[in-house]
Amino acid sequence: MIAVRKIKFLRRRCATLLAVALLVLSGEVSAERIKDLASIGGVRENQLIGYGLVVGLQGTGDGKDVSFTGQSLKSILSSLGVTTNPYDDFDLAQSAGRPLELDNVAAVIVTAEIPAFAKPGQRVDVNVSALGVAESLRGGSLIMTRLKGIDGQTYAVAQGAMTVTGINEEVAGTSLQIGVPTSGRIPRGAIIEREVETPFNSSEYLVFNVHSKDFGTADAITSAINSEYGEGVAFSLDGVSVAVNAPRDSSQRVKFVSMIENIDVDPSEPSARIVVNSRTGTVVINKNVKVQAAAVSHGSLSVRIQTLNTVSQPEPFSDGTTVEIQNAGIAVEADESAVLFEPGVDLKEVVSAVNAAGASTSSLIAILEALKTAGSLHADLMVM
Repeated sequence: MIAVRKIKFLRRRCATLLAVALLVLSGEVSAERIKDLASIGGVRENQLIGYGLVVGLQGTGDGKDVSFTGQSLKSILSSLGVTTNPYDDFDLAQSAGRPLELDNVAAVIVTAEIPAFAKPGQRVDVNVSALGVAESLRGGSLIMTRLKGIDGQTYAVAQGAMTVTGINEEVAGTSLQIGVPTSGRIPRGAIIEREVETPFNSSEYLVFNVHSKDFGTADAITSAINSEYGEGVAFSLDGVSVAVNAPRDSSQRVKFVSMIENIDVDPSEPSARIVVNSRTGTVVINKNVKVQAAAVSHGSLSVRIQTLNTVSQPEPFSDGTTVEIQNAGIAVEADESAVLFEPGVDLKEVVSAVNAAGASTSSLIAILEALKTAGSLHADLMVM
């Protein structure tokens, strides 16, 4: 066993504090419902998009700098049967070098998500974002805008007064901006006009897709369904998809799916993974991450890891088994500072030691990447 020495830091070259959040899962994997592990293929939200105009602004619109705003307004007025004065016609004004002043109008992009099984007449929220040079959309109203899917079909129509939380004010050369005044929302601002077809009622099989690719979890879901309803009802297609024979009648199919979704499954343990948020300094490590013997030096920061594995033998004539116990020692040094740990440390203590040594987020990421490159860190490293 490596002795532990408490050494006071004489000085630190890095004053930045690194916030580290460690997520360590328990040793036992608890049962979870199938609805929490997988979703039915084809039953999902669909994104919609549209182009429109926001009117009623208080001089914060596109003005004369965006030509397509004037073109769009001309098209809308024409469809409403409005004929402009020949001397003030859009084309004549532009050809005469007098661009239109549309300070109260702004061109916008409108987006929304239509949920699965949404029916015509139901409403959904919409997001509105300025497309041109409008300074603010506060106080404006979106006029009727078609929202289309990826297939080009219109599935909803949006219209209504906007809710904008951002503020942009300028007085006597002094400006103040809080939030984003060029985007806003219209709660329940779109009416669904067309239903999105799903394979739920028409397909021969219902396919459950596991949220995270895992062959063990897919097999566990298959086994749990077959144990409940009989062998052959479910079968795995790959590491993500599980096909299930379902009743043809739609009402029976709904009840059948509701029962399947509430079946408890013991998912397999997740693969070793480390997630680092470089902006906030947050590090998330699951319990399957292991560190082998290695040494990493990064600038004035030095990390040394030593593996000291032992074997635990069972008592004679007992039912026990021989078990290998993974022990390790680690030492971290930064300038004149050092921290020592007892045997049996894991990666979360490595991260804590690096943090205590005054390392920055970039230093921590560099050390983790170096450990993985050297083959001492067997885990997926994701840097956000």
